[in-house]
Amino acid sequence: MEDTLEDPPTSAVLLDHCHFSQVIFNNVEKFYVPGGDVTCYYTLTDHFIPRRKDWIGIFRVGWKTTREYYTFMWVALPTDVKSELTKQQEVQFKAYYLPKDDEYYQFCYVDQDGVVRGASIPFQFCPENEEDILVVTTQEELETLKSINKKLEQKVKEQDSREAELLQLKEQNQKISSENKKMKVRVDQLQAQLSTQEKEMEKLVQGNQDKTEQLEHLKKEYGKLFLSLTEQWECQKTLKQTVEELKQKEATATKKQQELTDQNFDLSKRLSENKIICDVLQKEKQNLEGENDILKRENSRMMSYMGLDFDSLPYQVPTSEQGGAGQSPGLVYGNPYSGIQESSAPSLLSNRKWRTCPSDYADDIFDHTMEELHIQTPSLNCPICGKSFSAKEKQIFEDHVFCHSL
Repeated sequence: MEDTLEDPPTSAVLLDHCHFSQVIFNNVEKFYVPGGDVTCYYTLTDHFIPRRKDWIGIFRVGWKTTREYYTFMWVALPTDVKSELTKQQEVQFKAYYLPKDDEYYQFCYVDQDGVVRGASIPFQFCPENEEDILVVTTQEELETLKSINKKLEQKVKEQDSREAELLQLKEQNQKISSENKKMKVRVDQLQAQLSTQEKEMEKLVQGNQDKTEQLEHLKKEYGKLFLSLTEQWECQKTLKQTVEELKQKEATATKKQQELTDQNFDLSKRLSENKIICDVLQKEKQNLEGENDILKRENSRMMSYMGLDFDSLPYQVPTSEQGGAGQSPGLVYGNPYSGIQESSAPSLLSNRKWRTCPSDYADDIFDHTMEELHIQTPSLNCPICGKSFSAKEKQIFEDHVFCHSL
């Protein structure tokens, strides 16, 4: 049969933990004829909900765990658990799988956790012709067997409880033994630790003595260091005072250096200005010398033109005494036109006049310096009429003088 190929879920749960009242078996016969199929009828109570792996097995009376089944059948799940019709269920055992002896058996409903939820009354598999005789002749024996069975069940329960107690005692004994072993190991460890600590204590005592000696030595060294430190403090104090004095001197020197630097800067500035003025004066001197040379050459040319010898003329130094009211000072090199047209030119004895005017400089940065020094450049004055010409109008001056000679 395909339904019995797979082993059902079982457990080693004792009878005390089973619930026989959740599934009730109905119409269980006292005798079933061997060689025929057996139909098992059962009812599900309101407190029980069937599951997919529930099964019904045939057990020999006196079984202890659900693993001792003879044969079994899977139960069918009802469509509606709350309905009264679906609570009435049945399962059929084929004759091929039924027992062949005349021992007492019973139906048991086992859920998928291996817990028994219901059990039937005991029954036997006997031939049909012996059924009436057995019913008549062994009724009293059946009652006796039931009482014996109950006693056996009680003894089995007692034995199971004793076995459970024995198992508990064995487990407790094993726990106590393991704890004793652990305690022994712990005691050994503690003894080893104690011996180690004793050795460490001896080392610590010896180390304490050494440290005491070291402490005395350190105290002496500390006294020496304290004296040395006091001396260093005094020396450091003196050094601080010296440093303060040096800082003050340095500040004074820095201030004096700054003053000297400022003075040096002023002197450098004045020297630069004087150098510029000197350069300007030198340039002006060169310009004056060049103009003087030009005037000399012009004077020499004019005298040569008039047939006079420049070297034979007397040198007259102009003085402020010769220049009275309405008179002009004499020429430096004499009057080159004194011998020409003396009757028509009585004013040839007039002296040549020099006037000063500000010179033109290329750079404007020297104007204020020239104004302070009042440097003057000569102008060209006509020796006959006294008309003045600037140095830039040299050619006009020459033409003017030449006109007087005509």
